[in-house]
Amino acid sequence: MKTHDTAPFLGTNLVDSPATGATPAVPDELPAKAGPSIAVWAAGAVCWKSDKSSLKVLLIHRPRYNDWSFPKGKLDVGETLPECAVREVREEAGIKVRLGVPLPSVTYKVSAGKKHVSYWAAEVTGGQQPHADLRETDQVRWCSPEQARELLTKRADREPLEALIKLYEQRRLGTWPLLILRHAKAKPRSSWTREEGARPLAATGKRQAVVDSKLLQAWMPEKLYSSPWRRCVDTLRPYAKLSDTKIRTIDAITESAAERKPKKARAAFEAMLDKRKPTVICTHRPVLPLALDVLSRRRSKFTSGELPSKDPYLRPGAVIVVHVSKHSPGQIIALETFEPYDD
Repeated sequence: MKTHDTAPFLGTNLVDSPATGATPAVPDELPAKAGPSIAVWAAGAVCWKSDKSSLKVLLIHRPRYNDWSFPKGKLDVGETLPECAVREVREEAGIKVRLGVPLPSVTYKVSAGKKHVSYWAAEVTGGQQPHADLRETDQVRWCSPEQARELLTKRADREPLEALIKLYEQRRLGTWPLLILRHAKAKPRSSWTREEGARPLAATGKRQAVVDSKLLQAWMPEKLYSSPWRRCVDTLRPYAKLSDTKIRTIDAITESAAERKPKKARAAFEAMLDKRKPTVICTHRPVLPLALDVLSRRRSKFTSGELPSKDPYLRPGAVIVVHVSKHSPGQIIALETFEPYDD
C-alpha cells in the first residue's frame, strides 16, 4: 500500500497489497487521488531478538487501555512514519532501534474513524534492556511467538507478528540497511555558469537535506558515501553533523565519471552491498540507472518491493532503502522508497 508518510515524503510500503494511490499522513494534505480516508496515522515496530536460537518479541502493556500491543503511536506534526516508529519505541519501551524490514500495516476503527498503523521489524541489540516509561506503559515483556499471539489484544496485530515469524523461520529477518539517496534539489543548470561540480543546493534543496537528515536516523547509517560534487555532499551534511560521521567521497559516481566509465560506477555500488554495515550513498539522477541495475541483479524471487523503473527514478532528496541479509551476503530481502511530496 502506498502511504504518504507526511510532507515532504511519500513512502511506499512494499509489503502490503499493491499500491492504490497515495494516502496522506495528515488528513488536510490529502491528494486528489487518495484512497479511503484515514483519521489517525500511526507507526510502530515489532522489536525482536534471538535468544539461544529462539525468537522473542517485545510487547508493552498500556494501563490506560488495559491492552497488550507493540510499541506504536500517532504521528507528530511534520514527522514521517519511520521517524514515528523509532520515536515511539524509544518513548514506550526505553530503547533505541534501527528499523529493519517493513511488515504488513494494519487498519482498524477507533472513535475518530479509521486508524492506520505502519509496522517495521526492529532487532534489539547491544544488550539494551527495555523498560516501561510509567506514563503510557506500565509493563514491557519479552515473549515467545506463542505467548505474543495469546497476549495481543487486537487481532489485527497478529498479522505483522506472523509475517515476522515467517521471515525468522526463513532466515530472512536479520538485515542491515543500504540507502541510495538522490541529492536534494539543486540550483538550475540553466542559471549556473561555473563548473558543474560546484553547483549548490537551492533553498528548497537545503530544506530537503534537513528533512533527509531526520528521516535517515530511522536507519542510522554509519558509513556515509557521496559523489564529491557539492550538491551531493551538502545533501548529506546535515545528517553527518547530527551523527558526527565523516562523509567519504567516491569519484566514480559523479555524473561525468559514470558516463565515461559506467563499469567503475557499477563496481562502486556493488561494493556498497558488501559493506555489511548500515550505509548511505548519495548520487545524481543520471547515475541512478547504474545503481538500480546493480540492485536488480541482486534481487531474488523472495525480495519484497519494487525498484523505480522510469526516469527520473527518484525525485530530488528521495531515498531507496535496501534491506540486505545478514545471513546471505549481498542478498536483498526488501525494498522501500521514500520520495518528496512537496518541492
